[in-house]
Amino acid sequence: MDGIHDLGGMQGFGPVSKEAHDHADWEIVPKALLSLGAGKLKKFNVDQYRHAVERIVPLQYLSENYYERSLTGLATLYVETGVLSHSELETRAGGRWPMGRPMGPGRAAPPPPTELLQLGDRVRARNIFVPGHVRMPAYVRGKTGVVIERDRDIHYPDAVGNGLPSGYVPTFHVEFEASELWADAEYGVKVVMSLPQEYLERLEA
Repeated sequence: MDGIHDLGGMQGFGPVSKEAHDHADWEIVPKALLSLGAGKLKKFNVDQYRHAVERIVPLQYLSENYYERSLTGLATLYVETGVLSHSELETRAGGRWPMGRPMGPGRAAPPPPTELLQLGDRVRARNIFVPGHVRMPAYVRGKTGVVIERDRDIHYPDAVGNGLPSGYVPTFHVEFEASELWADAEYGVKVVMSLPQEYLERLEA
């Protein structure tokens, strides 16, 4: 989905800080909750977790660090999947706990492609808007690149991220010139992205 989490093409946020993060003891909690919810309890999958983080209200998203966003998204999923109620969550937290926005509708998994992409194919990332989860950042949509490798096939993110069934879909590593993505990018820099074939269209040679 399009949202404040997709910062790769946005302007005005300044340079990315490279300072080392001083980890607090509590920051292991989100990782443990993800392992419990997605692993042992099987209440949600990793794409649903990613979508939960995407659904955080923009002002809250910008005010939280990585681990706080992770915890907010996981708490939302624990309530949505019935592990605990919102009131129980706030009782345990000792105060108000804002929830993420509702889950998007998602898209059904596509049928298998009639022809697979090949190494060296020039492709364009489809310029699509998806109200639910999607594993393609906004800054790459409509941009052209080259298929350089077959990646391992994955479940279709747009489906499983919204709780819909999906088999595996063909997925490829696509190489983009950074200058194709950002006008002020350093010359010669390349960006490689893993994208399902459904997100791509082959261009004529």
